[in-house]
Amino acid sequence: MLVAFSVTPIGVSESVGDLVAEAVRVVRASGLPNRTDAMFTTIEGEWDECFAVVKQAVEAVGKGGHRVSVSIKADVRPGVTGALTAKVAHIERALGESAP
Repeated sequence: MLVAFSVTPIGVSESVGDLVAEAVRVVRASGLPNRTDAMFTTIEGEWDECFAVVKQAVEAVGKGGHRVSVSIKADVRPGVTGALTAKVAHIERALGESAP
């Protein structure tokens, strides 16, 4: 499965980058395939391991504030692996075929 999520501390200063970096640190330490962009971090793995990482990331961010807002989107496809990169590669191939 793929899980895209974002964690945002609430009730702290306007800049939350250092706290969000702690969540990304948890994700990278998990060993799961992952990608972070400006809005979300996406991880790939089994249900229990993905949601364990999300929980740990929320807890890491929560250490720096009183509340944490969490947004999660999941793509559950049993038996599929490599989707984190395969989906993007498919789109890039399609774009290359339609280039003028």
